[in-house]
Amino acid sequence: MARAPHLKANLGWAWIQSETKEAYSLLREHIVKRGFCITAAVLDGRTGISRVFLDIPVQICQFHQMRIVKRKLTLRPETAAGQELLSIALKLAKTNQENLERELGEWHKKYQEFLNEKTYTIGCRNWSYTHRRVRSAYLSLRRNMPYLFTYQRYPELHIPNTTNSLDGYFSRLKNLFSAHRGKSRERIRKIAREILRRQTA
Repeated sequence: MARAPHLKANLGWAWIQSETKEAYSLLREHIVKRGFCITAAVLDGRTGISRVFLDIPVQICQFHQMRIVKRKLTLRPETAAGQELLSIALKLAKTNQENLERELGEWHKKYQEFLNEKTYTIGCRNWSYTHRRVRSAYLSLRRNMPYLFTYQRYPELHIPNTTNSLDGYFSRLKNLFSAHRGKSRERIRKIAREILRRQTA
């Protein structure tokens, strides 16, 4: 689904099996054909989806980025590296790209050897990174860094730094569907289709 947070309106939606670049491309084409001009996109961070919007500013939802980091590190990391990385990430909504890059750079310099530690499988040459979850959380922040502060670079566009408008709408839909428990999947689909049809700009 695509939603215009400032209009508080849905612009388009579709049933899909999984979130792919093709699905987002079709949704974008549909919105443009309806006469809307897309000036920026706020995404939840799915890998590769940002390529669909290379010609406009893209913001990765900071809330989803924090969820990724917390899921990988937990709220109580066992290692000092994990604890310090979580502390840096928790500043995401209150900092800027320059400061975050500086802190991440200092953290990486301090823990580079830690991140590169390997664990070998006994009896063979196979290995894996010992601290995979900490490494993965760090790489997620580095990979998404170009898109985490887009809203600050284009203040005139009033880009939200999260997908809260859409997430809140989905929450209301789920609450509505909970009142129809016991109905068939197809019946729920029909109800959803009618609600979305009425609430799409």
